[in-house]
Amino acid sequence: MDSRVLGRARVAVALTFAIHGAVSGAFATRIPWIQDHVHAGPGELGLALLAPAVGSLIAMPMAGRVSHRFGNRPSTRVLLALWCLMLAFPAVAPNLGVLWVTLLVFGAVAGMGDVGMNAQGIVVEQRMGRSIMSGLHGMWSVGGLAGGGLGALAAHFEVDARIHLAVMAALLLVVGIVVGRNLLDIRPEEDEEAPAHFVLPSRRILVFGLIGFCAVFGEAASADWCAVYLKQVTEASPGVAAASYTAFAFTMAAGRLCGDMVVRRLGPVLTVRISGLLATLGGVLVVAARTPLPAIAGFMLLGVGVAVVVPLAFTAAGNVARTPSEGVAGVATISYTSGFVAPSVIGGIAAQSTLSVSFGVVTALMVAVLLLAGALARGRAPVGPASASEPVT
Repeated sequence: MDSRVLGRARVAVALTFAIHGAVSGAFATRIPWIQDHVHAGPGELGLALLAPAVGSLIAMPMAGRVSHRFGNRPSTRVLLALWCLMLAFPAVAPNLGVLWVTLLVFGAVAGMGDVGMNAQGIVVEQRMGRSIMSGLHGMWSVGGLAGGGLGALAAHFEVDARIHLAVMAALLLVVGIVVGRNLLDIRPEEDEEAPAHFVLPSRRILVFGLIGFCAVFGEAASADWCAVYLKQVTEASPGVAAASYTAFAFTMAAGRLCGDMVVRRLGPVLTVRISGLLATLGGVLVVAARTPLPAIAGFMLLGVGVAVVVPLAFTAAGNVARTPSEGVAGVATISYTSGFVAPSVIGGIAAQSTLSVSFGVVTALMVAVLLLAGALARGRAPVGPASASEPVT
């Protein structure tokens, strides 16, 4: 394949990840405005924010079928465009019921688009013959930070969320349409059997999904509970407690952006073993901490420890499944379920014991990542020309 075509495809898929992250970041900053707009209480808002998770979990197992039917590039471009457009709709929902339905579709489009862009990233990685998936997920984090930063400014200056999100949706839509033209056109052979309409993970994908499950649990638990942990367990000030999330997010983003260099030198198995060890040490520090500094250091280690695990689990699954889309969909369904349940599980355990015990569970899951890392050896990439099952045109 022409190296220039491949280079443009790598840039295109990286920007696709960034746009996807920017939509998420922009939406997150305007949730308080949307809550006031539909007059929702905390419990009602919590139920509404479950809708994207439900939509994603329903839609992701169908992503392989969509990619097979329409091709990866067209389906990813359309789903990214719909994801950008959907950003404008939550802010104009007139009531809680409409908001719930809107967020259900919002999550479904996001989940299917996530599968498509990860499958595209795996194929580009295979053609290039070197790791890029960690950096792509790092670009998602960069996009999220950019979208969130602009959203924070809009909220600070009291810009109406309907205007802010509509403008962001239009801008991101235009960028997405332009960059999507350079994605690889990945299509199955004409005689290849289409996957089922709704595909559950196969047994050989389950172990990769379990690795992702453990990592995403640690990520979601840390992101949602680190500030609370600092405040309640170490008696940190509100400012210091908030800084713990910044520190965690920074190390995770940095780990993803730098992770490909590590994977190229050490390979996926050793990289995930080291990641699991760092995350385990971070969990131990958090559990043992009774002052802010070691707790923040622990969350920073958790951030860098989980950073590359999910991208490598996606890659392994995409390499061994019949098509990358099917492999990614299987791991994503398992992994993202963890992210949806982790915050409530941590809270439930803490209610019956302490937050330290809750993060003892997180630490145990990080040990599981360390122990399961060897399974990634079965997901080595088939490097070189396109396989017969997914020709690139």
